[in-house]
Amino acid sequence: MNEIRNISLNDLTDYCKNLKQPSYRATQIFEWLYQGQVSSFNKMTNMSKEFRCQLQADFQIGSLKTQLKSVSKDGTIKYVFVLEDKEMIETVLIPTKTRTTVCVSTQAGCKFGCRFCASGIGGWRRNLNSAEILMQVLHVKGEAEKLTKPLSHVVFMGIGEPLDNYDNLIKAIHVINDERGMNIGARRITVSTCGVIPKINKLSDLGLQIELAISLHGYDNESRNVLMPVNKKYPFDDLISACRKYIKKTNRQITFEYILIKDVTCTSQAAQELKKAFKSLICKMNLIPYNPVSEFDYETPSKNEIINFQNQLKQFNIFSTVRTPRGRDVGGACGQLRHRII
Repeated sequence: MNEIRNISLNDLTDYCKNLKQPSYRATQIFEWLYQGQVSSFNKMTNMSKEFRCQLQADFQIGSLKTQLKSVSKDGTIKYVFVLEDKEMIETVLIPTKTRTTVCVSTQAGCKFGCRFCASGIGGWRRNLNSAEILMQVLHVKGEAEKLTKPLSHVVFMGIGEPLDNYDNLIKAIHVINDERGMNIGARRITVSTCGVIPKINKLSDLGLQIELAISLHGYDNESRNVLMPVNKKYPFDDLISACRKYIKKTNRQITFEYILIKDVTCTSQAAQELKKAFKSLICKMNLIPYNPVSEFDYETPSKNEIINFQNQLKQFNIFSTVRTPRGRDVGGACGQLRHRII
């Protein structure tokens, strides 16, 4: 049976028209799903019983089964959800003093195999459909409301490469952003990519005001080849060029995510090379201290090493912030918790 959250508002409008229902019924359904967060068509009380029965016959309202829920001492909550076909995904609720963010997965597993990330261990299984993406956001939205910390931001930084599941990603973003849906502002939605250049170009054509984050994690072709196999298909220099085009076309600043690994990416040489690459580039860097994964033989830099690296970037007029590690005690790095139980 069709999962109704795979259906766009336009498709719902067509469905209602085919049943000789007024078009506004589609908006009512949409609002019940994403604002009312109903789990049953019977709860859509401003529609006739007959129409609700028809909806029940044609669609289902699915839900995610929680396999594991881990609460960190810093307030981060990490969920492992089981999908209908028994695949597992991770979703994270990240509360701070100023915002509440959900980190969302877009695929079961990952095919890109970055050599510091647990998401790709075990390989790629499949894309998530838009309903499976939206159900993660809805679940965390409900949990955040229970904690009186309303959901404010959505980041697509969970398991999988978002732009490798482009159509379902964009479909979900439209619902999240729609004022009749979850009504979360576009600038509070961030898509992270390891650098799938054709889809970055395609995204720039949409005119969305969302935030784009590039998982750079290397300072030139050679260093990025070691950590990110995707660089062999979409090389460092080509990626930076695509980012420059994206900024020019959208007039939006890009964030570069950059993992800090002791003696690998957190070095004076790395800072010098980034100075060359980022010349005249409108961007900011999010420096991410490495979160150890047992399968990879890397170490986290010391606090002084991180400060020294950031100071070097500042000297080169590269603005950066250091991401505060979250949820380390509950397998906070992407894919860690899922990997432990599959």
